[in-house]
Amino acid sequence: MTRNTKPKGFIPKVTAMVLTSALLGQVIASSVYAGDTLPYTGDSAKGVNQPYQHGYTAAQILNWTPESDIHGDLLRAHVPLQPRNDAFAATQAYPELSPDTQLFTMSGDYGNAFFDSTPYTNEFSQYLFNYWQYTDYYSYWHGMASAGVPEELYDPNKEWTEKYFEFGILNIPNPAYTNAAHKNGVKSIANIFFSDNDRGPQTYKQMLVQDEKGDFPVAAKLIEMAKYYNYDGYFFNQEEVSKGVAPEDIPSYKKFMKYLRDAGLYVQWYDSTINTTGKIQYQNQFNGLNSPFVQDSALGRVSDSIFLNYVWNHDMLRDSRDHAIRLGLHPLETVFAGIEGGNDQFGRWKQLYDLRNNLDENGQPMNSIATLGADFTHNALDEEMGDGSTNHRAEDKYQWMTFVRDRAWWSGPNQDPTHARRSASVDLSDVYASGAKWDGVAAYLTERSVIHGTNFVTNFNTGHGLQYYEDGTVSNEAEWSNINIQDIPVTWQWWMESQGDKLSVDFDYGPTYEKGARYTYDSVGAFTGGSSLVVNGRLNADNFLRLYKTDLSINAQSKLELTYNKPSVNDASSMHVGLIFEDEPTKVVKVKVPESGQHTAGWKTASLDLSAYQGKNLAAFGLTFDPNGTTIEKYQMNIGEIRISDGSATKPNAPSGFHITKALTNTDELVVEWDIEDYSKVKQYHLYENGAFVGGVYDSTFYIKSLKQPKGELSIRAVGADGTESEATVLPYDLNAAVQDIDVQFKNNGDAIVSWKNPKKNKGKDKDKAVDKGNESVQITLQTEYTKEPFTKTLQVKKGKQSAILKGLPTNGEHYVLDIAIGKQHPVTTTGQLSDTQITPYAKEKVTVKDGKYTLALPELEDWYKIYVYENEVPREFGVTYVSQKFPYIIRGRTKLSELTFTPASGSSSLKLVIEDYAGNKATTILR
Repeated sequence: MTRNTKPKGFIPKVTAMVLTSALLGQVIASSVYAGDTLPYTGDSAKGVNQPYQHGYTAAQILNWTPESDIHGDLLRAHVPLQPRNDAFAATQAYPELSPDTQLFTMSGDYGNAFFDSTPYTNEFSQYLFNYWQYTDYYSYWHGMASAGVPEELYDPNKEWTEKYFEFGILNIPNPAYTNAAHKNGVKSIANIFFSDNDRGPQTYKQMLVQDEKGDFPVAAKLIEMAKYYNYDGYFFNQEEVSKGVAPEDIPSYKKFMKYLRDAGLYVQWYDSTINTTGKIQYQNQFNGLNSPFVQDSALGRVSDSIFLNYVWNHDMLRDSRDHAIRLGLHPLETVFAGIEGGNDQFGRWKQLYDLRNNLDENGQPMNSIATLGADFTHNALDEEMGDGSTNHRAEDKYQWMTFVRDRAWWSGPNQDPTHARRSASVDLSDVYASGAKWDGVAAYLTERSVIHGTNFVTNFNTGHGLQYYEDGTVSNEAEWSNINIQDIPVTWQWWMESQGDKLSVDFDYGPTYEKGARYTYDSVGAFTGGSSLVVNGRLNADNFLRLYKTDLSINAQSKLELTYNKPSVNDASSMHVGLIFEDEPTKVVKVKVPESGQHTAGWKTASLDLSAYQGKNLAAFGLTFDPNGTTIEKYQMNIGEIRISDGSATKPNAPSGFHITKALTNTDELVVEWDIEDYSKVKQYHLYENGAFVGGVYDSTFYIKSLKQPKGELSIRAVGADGTESEATVLPYDLNAAVQDIDVQFKNNGDAIVSWKNPKKNKGKDKDKAVDKGNESVQITLQTEYTKEPFTKTLQVKKGKQSAILKGLPTNGEHYVLDIAIGKQHPVTTTGQLSDTQITPYAKEKVTVKDGKYTLALPELEDWYKIYVYENEVPREFGVTYVSQKFPYIIRGRTKLSELTFTPASGSSSLKLVIEDYAGNKATTILR
């Protein structure tokens, strides 16, 4: 894949031979850069205890348990993979296009943050994927620091070559993205990546370790992790250029992947390795040198598919198809032609990826398609604007550009999936893009849909907003991103049919949204969520906006409710719902929305009876806007909600078991839990603080980043299949009655000095009921988290005391949770890490000596950071990845694998190793 951890530098693979030598020095200049997602600041900064993802080394995978994984219980996806409807060519944007072509999309989740990959947060400007309808597999591409790496080691102001910390070889999917993917019938795929530079001394050999039975313990853990976190498979990117895969290890590598596939997981292999030699050489086609990593003559089916490297042409893709067929494989299921999104700025510099080369003589794709880094539409904005040192991609006022760029990539330069082919006449210069050499993805892939049954609802919520609205009123003023509650995206962005001027279409995020000069509507915001759909412009002929591809059954009880807002003046126009039924797919049946030409003072809901169409299947629907023979210069209509239902979706029960699990009063954070209901009954849960919307998710837990009031009511509602909310379950809370300002300090011996402030005595109207909390006993409980053998220490403190000492604690730096409760009050919590004064010396048995050369295996110590090698008390220097600089120690994650094998200097009579952990503890091992 050869995309840097930054990933600031897409490296075009010119030819296999040239590239292999070039990669050794990383000297090929990148044609475009995609910037890091830098840490947000101010109110948008990550919360002190906010759950975020990390990477995994092979050793961390091997030692993984649900209990030991940091934030593991808060980073699980729960939405089951939803079935997709059968293809129906008549309602496709390109009816002649085969629906069998698949897409494997590999991008970041909300971006490519190293320590800030959270499921949801209060920042609008994060990248959110909005084109699930073209995607079959979504995999995740950005380096994540391995577990335990201190955030202080990351300086976002330094060059990407100066990230001196360890990245994991495994990125698991962001659970919010898995939930969104599954909601849309898309499989969510984890990423396993080996690279000399990007992963330093980590190597596939550490992953392929076998037990005495010949089984693969790491593979067994990968299966367990996929089930626990609810994702669907693994993408393997094997790019250790310097040594490749040892020939004797190739059978084991295949068996490892087969082990995963046989367990029901989807496995994709990257076109990087020669089957016979194990050397890195990109074939750019499916042939006998790489096909055994998909289907092996001895082992049978090893993986599901291959992601081809990027430098292909028509003949190579034709040969790839033919090779798959000769092997008895379906090329559209097995072979994915790779595209490196962002490598050439929509083809303005050059065009390696002309998907017309993948078409056969009938205009049908011969192989499926894979894209890497399609989120460059957001992440590379600054570089394409001409200044990579800026961070406009993280500023709200520039997001409209990324939305247009995204639409140009997926729907084509015309932003119309029915005209997705390249066009030099389309001006995209205002968003620093071009459509002259780029066909939108929609030109080659048919749209998919999961909308079936008898119920469907949408608020046109893209999954983020500048405020959160409920029933047309702002419920929370804070900006937010949460793809968990993204509605199923509009199928076609935008398919507008008209014999006259076409109306403009956009998502309206409200009055504070910067929408760019190309949009002229009056921003009104959302009805529910963060956005509404807005159409506006010069209306001089009937416009039909196709919205959703469906397979909905209409019966005698079916109705459609449409909530709209018409801020433009009264006119002669009328709006209709346009229905397309399966038995007459070329006919648009119009159902009029009464009085829809009238200006509305806010949101209005019309209820339309669909019983006249009972027994029919609704294959697609949209909206028509008719001027009725007039010309309306400044027409605008906002659509806030469309709900199709037949009453079969019952109102959910109010959630049970709602309680606080962590009240982090020092930082105003909170974690709550409840009992989760089956997805067939509840699609998500909405949480509120004193009536204001806090967030939503389909889960049994939620992290609240900033509690606004120390006293009040939390409430939660369940949302059913037709959008109906349950009654609220209310949870009163009063953190004023708890201790405040908790402080924990550690002595040199590891004892913890805990201090706090007791709450003040209640006064006022309830004087007769007042309780002096300061005179009740206090219970302190410390428990370690994420450990195989949890340690618990409980201490009862006398009345009136405001400090205590916890003795006999571990001194290994483990994470802890400290709860303090007054009397029978619910405890409040603070978290941190214990004192760290321990370190285990480097084990002599990890050193192998052969022909006078010493080879050091990576330590198993979880928090090791550096290893000093002294020859006659003189430190030996070691080279690192990316730069020529050497260091007087081995640095975790950055020292080259080859440097771990060395020959002591001539005349060296003593050799010792000093290992140092993240806390600065050191231990010495004498080798000779």
